[in-house]
Amino acid sequence: MRLMIAAPSGALFGIGLMVSGMTNPATVRGWLDVFGDWNPMLGFVLGGAMIPMVIAWRIAARRHAALSGGDFSPSPARIDARLIGGAALFGLGWGLSGLCPGPAIASVGIGGTPFLIFFAAMAAGMALFGVWNRRA
Repeated sequence: MRLMIAAPSGALFGIGLMVSGMTNPATVRGWLDVFGDWNPMLGFVLGGAMIPMVIAWRIAARRHAALSGGDFSPSPARIDARLIGGAALFGLGWGLSGLCPGPAIASVGIGGTPFLIFFAAMAAGMALFGVWNRRA
């Protein structure tokens, strides 16, 4: 059941990332360059993404389990150094490369060598975090 929901959802998400321009690092850097040649397009993408998420979270708040049968995982209730550090690393990587994990995965099939290098580095970082997190 999970795969029947996850596969089309992931495909739709990837298509949305490509159509919106979030798989193009130049577009993302243009959004982040607020003091230079700023491109507000991704602001509309991000703002538009909030509308279905508000609706989805309202529906989810009334449910006890996901449609696939699993439990909902609540977001962390506290802001700590780990959360701030992770957000800073994410923002730094996003600003330097113009890609975040979702668009990077969507770009692997269409992009070529730069996207493969980014994906490999991202996967290595996730693996290293997994090892570090198990040891801590």
